[in-house]
Amino acid sequence: MPVLLDEVISALAIAPGEIHVDATFGAGGYTRAMLAGGAQVIAFDRDPDAIAGGAALVEESAGALRLIHAVFSAIEAELEQRDAVPVDGVVMDIGVSSMQLDQPARGFSFQAEGPLDMRMSQSGTSAAEFLNEADEEEIADILYQFGQEPRARRVARAIVAARPLTTTTELANVVRRALGYRPHDKKDPSTRTFQAIRIHLNRELDELADGLVAAERVLKPGGRLAVVTFHSLEDRLVKRFFRERSGGTPGGSRHLPQVAAKADPSFEAVGRAVRAGEEEIARNPRARSATLRVAKRTSAAPWPVGEA
Repeated sequence: MPVLLDEVISALAIAPGEIHVDATFGAGGYTRAMLAGGAQVIAFDRDPDAIAGGAALVEESAGALRLIHAVFSAIEAELEQRDAVPVDGVVMDIGVSSMQLDQPARGFSFQAEGPLDMRMSQSGTSAAEFLNEADEEEIADILYQFGQEPRARRVARAIVAARPLTTTTELANVVRRALGYRPHDKKDPSTRTFQAIRIHLNRELDELADGLVAAERVLKPGGRLAVVTFHSLEDRLVKRFFRERSGGTPGGSRHLPQVAAKADPSFEAVGRAVRAGEEEIARNPRARSATLRVAKRTSAAPWPVGEA
């Protein structure tokens, strides 16, 4: 079950016959709930395994679900091709899915032996290729920027010294030795390194920024955008976007496009950030770090976008 499911569905305020977008299909949890609420759903995923896994649900939906193999930053172009703009709601569940984490062969988790892969789309540069070919300075910068690893240079030096690396266990052990690790420590020190490499390889923050802008362009006035994030880098980006688009003036971000000029507010924030309760966290520990933010589209035109 996806995190904050009840809260997301409530935030979308689905009415039968509306068209809603699940921008990150995964195992289909949000999509199932939206279909149950009477919505027509257009769902996206970059992972071919998720698309294949959703085939049965497409058939079961009797035409109510369309499943598209694409990154969610492409939702505007994909929906326009299908004459499906505007839509009534968009939900995004950002980051790696439980389905991906739970498959050691995908290489996302340090908790099980698997190849160093981490590619959500199963194409492009793998984690092993990046770590074995990039120079020490680039690796350190990635670990610091996307993993918020304070000892990034030490970890990068250890990675370069240990090359070639081919498995998740090899990488995790290199990081643990570099930073010091005792089995009873509350948090595995390799967590930040795995997060950073995954975000870099999959362009996750750039995808999120582009996806937010795309959602702004496809939502009808009154349509809802619900975004679930799992770490502070994602949440800050979403918070900044909603604040800016609702009339605030936060500082800039290199991930968010720069607007050509101040425009009328295109969103209105809906409530405060929502986090999982203790009962859900006990049932699903991944929910502990989840944050839901929701905004409603106004009737204003989408903001003009300059160069990113």
